[in-house]
Amino acid sequence: MFAKLGFQAATDEEGLGFAACDDLDYEYRQGMQMDILSTDGAGGESDGAGGGDGAVEGDSHYQRDSAGHPPSTSKDGGVCNELAAHDKPKITAWEAGWNVTNAIQGMFVLGLPYAILHGGYLGLFLIIFAAVVCCYTGKILIACLYEENEDGEMVRVRDSYVDIANACCTPRFPSLGGHVVNVAQIIELVMTCILYVVVSGNLMYNSFPNLPVSQKAWSIIATAALLPCAFLKNLKAVSKFSLLCTLAHFVINILVIAYCLSRARDWAWDKVKFYIDVKKFPISIGIIVFSYTSQIFLPSLEGNMQKPSEFHCMMNWTHIAACILKGLFALVAYLTWADETKEVITDNLPSTIRAVVNIFLVAKALLSYPLPFFAAVEVLEKSLFQDGGRAIFPDCYGGDGRLKSWGLGLRCGLVVFTLLMAIFVPHFALLMGLTGSLTGAGLCFLLPSLFHLRLLWRKLLWHQVFFDVAIFVIGGICSISGFIHSMEGLIEAFKYNIQD
Repeated sequence: MFAKLGFQAATDEEGLGFAACDDLDYEYRQGMQMDILSTDGAGGESDGAGGGDGAVEGDSHYQRDSAGHPPSTSKDGGVCNELAAHDKPKITAWEAGWNVTNAIQGMFVLGLPYAILHGGYLGLFLIIFAAVVCCYTGKILIACLYEENEDGEMVRVRDSYVDIANACCTPRFPSLGGHVVNVAQIIELVMTCILYVVVSGNLMYNSFPNLPVSQKAWSIIATAALLPCAFLKNLKAVSKFSLLCTLAHFVINILVIAYCLSRARDWAWDKVKFYIDVKKFPISIGIIVFSYTSQIFLPSLEGNMQKPSEFHCMMNWTHIAACILKGLFALVAYLTWADETKEVITDNLPSTIRAVVNIFLVAKALLSYPLPFFAAVEVLEKSLFQDGGRAIFPDCYGGDGRLKSWGLGLRCGLVVFTLLMAIFVPHFALLMGLTGSLTGAGLCFLLPSLFHLRLLWRKLLWHQVFFDVAIFVIGGICSISGFIHSMEGLIEAFKYNIQD
C-alpha cells in the first residue's frame, strides 16, 4: 500500500520509498509493470537455447534465455534510453530490504487494529501467519525465475511476474498468464490510489470536524492536488521525498504507540476475544493480506541486487520485523480503544494531537499516490497502446516521444476515476479488505504456489508440494470468503448509509 503505500508496487503498495538513490525508483516502476529492462551486457544477445553464451562476471548478472522478452520500448520521456545508456547501479541487500520494508509497512497498517477488533487473538495469529506465507511465496516466486542448465547451474531465464505466468501457460495459451497478472496488478494499483484518496478525505474530515466541509469535499480537494500526476514523465523528483515520507510515517507510528502506552493502565485485555465475528472476520483477513503485498516487484528487486544469493536472508528479516511491529502496533492500539476502535486508528486520537498526526499522514498519502498511479499508467499504456502490432489502440506518444493530448486526457481521467470511487465508496477498511481478498491473495498466495507447482513439479520435495497445495487451498478459501463478505459490507454500508 507500501506500493502500496508511499506504496505497491509496487507495486506496491501498495507506500514504496525508493529514496536510497534515484535509480531505485526506476527499478520499482519497472517491477510493478512486470517488464524489467535488461541491462547492457547482461546476455541480451544470447545465441544458445539456454543463453549460456551471455554469461557475465559477478553475482548480479544472469544468463538469459534466447526466448526471453525483449527490453521495454516505452517512450516515457526518454527514460528507457537513459536506462539503456549506462549500467544501473546494483543495490545491496540492506537497500533491497529497505524497499521491501516500505512495501509491507506502509500507511495501511493503520487498518490493522480494526482487524483485531473483529478477529481477536486469531487476528494476531493471522498477522504472523500472513508474514510467514508471504515470505515463503516471495521466495518460491523468485525460484520460478531460474532453471538448471546442462552444467547443473541455475540460470535466470525469466525477468518478471508476467514472464513466469506466460511460461506456465505455454504452449497452448502463451500470453494468457501475463494478461491475468496484468489485470490483477492494475486492479491492485488503482485500488491503492483510491485508498489514498479515501484515507486523505477521512483524515482531514476527522481532523477538523467543526469545519463545514464534508469528507467527500476533502477528497475533492486532495484530488485537485493530485492532478499534476497526469503530467509525470518519471518519478525521479517524487522519489526524493520517499525517505522523508517513510521516516515521517515511522515517527507517527511511534507517537501513536507512545500515546497508547501512556494509557496502559486502562488497557482492555478482556476485550481481546478468542472467538471471531464470522461476518466481518473475512474482511480482516483481506486487510492483513493487503498489508503484506510486495510480490509484484520482487522479481525486479532481486534481479538488481548485487548479491541475489542474499535475497532469502533479506526476505526473512524484513518479514520478521514487519510481523513483530505490525502485531505490537495492532494489539497496543486495540487494547487502548477496544470496541471503539475505528477503521483508521488515528481517528481515535484526542483532538489535540489528532490534527497534527493526520496532516502528516495526509501529506504522506498525497506524496505516495504518484507511485502506484504511474505504475498503473505504464501497465495500461504498454498493454493497450504500446504493445507493438498487438496494441488495441493507437500509440499515445508522438514520434518525438511526447505524450499526445488525448493520452494526457486519459491520465487525467484515471485521476478523476480514483476520486469518483473514493466519493461513492468512502469506506477505507472495506475497500482494503476487498482489494486484499481479490488481488492481494491472488498475487501473494494463489499464483506463486500454482506457478511453483507448474514449473518445478519434478524437482519439488513432498513437503514443498504439501506447502504449495495448502497455501493455494487456504488462500483460495480466504480470498473467496473475504471478497463475499467485503461486498456484503459495502452493500450494507450503502443500504443503511453507514459512515466510517
